[in-house]
Amino acid sequence: MNSDSKTLLELKHKNPFRTHLCGTIRAEHIGETVRLSGWVHRVRDHGGLIFIDLRDYTGYSQCVLQPENEAVFKRAEHLHSESVITIVGDVIKRSDETINSSIPTGDIEIVAHDLTIENASEPIPFPIADETQTSEELRLKYRFLDLRREHLKENILFRSQLTFEIRKYLIERGFHEIQTPILTVSSPEGARDFLVPSRLHPGKFYALPQAPQQFKQLLMIAGFDKYFQIAPCFRDEDARADRSPGEFYQLDMEMSFITQDELFEELEGLFKYLTDNLSTKRIREFPFPRIPYKEVMDKYGTDKPDLRIPLEIQDLSDFFKDSGFKVFASNCKPGKCVKALVLKGRGNEPRLFYDKAEDHAKKHGSPGLAYIQFKNGGPKGPILKFLNEGELKALMDRLNLEDGDVVFFGAGVWEKTCKIMGGMRTYFSSLFELDNNELAFCWIVDFPMYEFNETEKKIEFSHNPFSMPQGGMDALVEKDPLSILAFQYDIVCNGIELSSGAIRNHKPEIMYKAFEIAGYSKEQVDEEFGHMIEAFRHGAPPHGGIAPGLDRLVMIYRDQHNIREVIAFPMNQKAQDLMMGAPSVVSPKHLRELSLSLNLPKKD
Repeated sequence: MNSDSKTLLELKHKNPFRTHLCGTIRAEHIGETVRLSGWVHRVRDHGGLIFIDLRDYTGYSQCVLQPENEAVFKRAEHLHSESVITIVGDVIKRSDETINSSIPTGDIEIVAHDLTIENASEPIPFPIADETQTSEELRLKYRFLDLRREHLKENILFRSQLTFEIRKYLIERGFHEIQTPILTVSSPEGARDFLVPSRLHPGKFYALPQAPQQFKQLLMIAGFDKYFQIAPCFRDEDARADRSPGEFYQLDMEMSFITQDELFEELEGLFKYLTDNLSTKRIREFPFPRIPYKEVMDKYGTDKPDLRIPLEIQDLSDFFKDSGFKVFASNCKPGKCVKALVLKGRGNEPRLFYDKAEDHAKKHGSPGLAYIQFKNGGPKGPILKFLNEGELKALMDRLNLEDGDVVFFGAGVWEKTCKIMGGMRTYFSSLFELDNNELAFCWIVDFPMYEFNETEKKIEFSHNPFSMPQGGMDALVEKDPLSILAFQYDIVCNGIELSSGAIRNHKPEIMYKAFEIAGYSKEQVDEEFGHMIEAFRHGAPPHGGIAPGLDRLVMIYRDQHNIREVIAFPMNQKAQDLMMGAPSVVSPKHLRELSLSLNLPKKD
């Protein structure tokens, strides 16, 4: 042993709590004396012997306490689970009949000859070792205990490894990690801001950033070329399964002198690297398929499609335009459509199957659900009487229908009908066994730059107002605004939107024109976005970016259905931190310092 190794070994053994971590003891340590510290995972009293599973973040080892060591045995008799202890003992091989092959330390056990109680735990409000169903309110109130559970611990450690690998990959690709401000100015776009009152400037407020969008564009103008950040973002919006209220984290990225295709290649390379190095999952198709917005709505009824679902919506607008079935024929004109969704082999389902499907369609805004069953005894369905024999035969040929199949129909305004049928496609996905180890990434591209607001009877931005229109100024001047597409894109995986992004509009004259079409005056643009216009006038490079949600990415890799399972200290659905008691009342003194007074709503 060289002198350096000897010194390290001496230092390790000077630690009063551990020579090893609980989950790292193996057969090669048999015969060694070790010191372990951790939490009592389980205590099992087998009469003459006491077994303790001692746990730390690396796993656990089985420790055996023998009655011959009377003082140590007595201390162990009164231990509660989750107490913190230190054990010194000898590593021995387990007997053949007690080997536990399901855990890495299952070949050995530690015969304890000393035990120190570092901190005795009181009885805990829910079990840790056995992950029994526990109310979310209780879990969040005692989150420090909840995080000791195996699946949560693994989720958080995976998240740590994921962020490390992201940083490693991007830095090797020439990206620079740069932090942007948390206290900034309120944005007129997007969700509600969280506001922070200024003590030094009474009556004025900072805002927590909904995203570092403007700062990262300014970094491109400053010449940093490739930027990234694991960025905290703050939005005052309601919770849902894949969205945490209040705050979330995203992998914020921006690049200069880059095309849309090159940006796609950068992110696809990162996701492939993460999948190959951190997961047993596999990417369904690489490079990721690119689906135009119009096509994705026509085929899947959503711009967040789960491509694993083996169903596609089919358009029958041309088929029914001359039909005697007036309900369908009247919807075969511009802006409207007739859609069909075929379920193979489901034509003989009982009536309840169709009633439930119709109830689901109504939840998506449909007045009902038309369908035809091709039962073994002949076709049947509520709209069958409106089709003549020739139309029925032609429909079967068009949709490749056979006995035992069923076809569902939707008709009406294009976007609404697509969404209704998309909702039915998702509803029927439960009929198929989707592969959770398959990652069906895709890009949604060619979003429309504008849409028509029927309520206010005006044109407005449909997605991101700062995107570059395809065709630039020429498109804005010469085209019908509703036909203009933008360099905007979404990245989707297994039906979950990970991010939106865009190639940015970096020219003041194009920005003024784009906003003019949406009803903004030059003065309004200068007032709300003057700092960006000023920056664009001083040498702004072409640039673009994207910001995949880190929380959602961890959800996908860890097969979690609720975002609170991958965040260390999440809020509940009412945006409350039950553990810390936030939000909370502040003192009148604090309010006076901030020049604030409260005007609370009256209680019912």
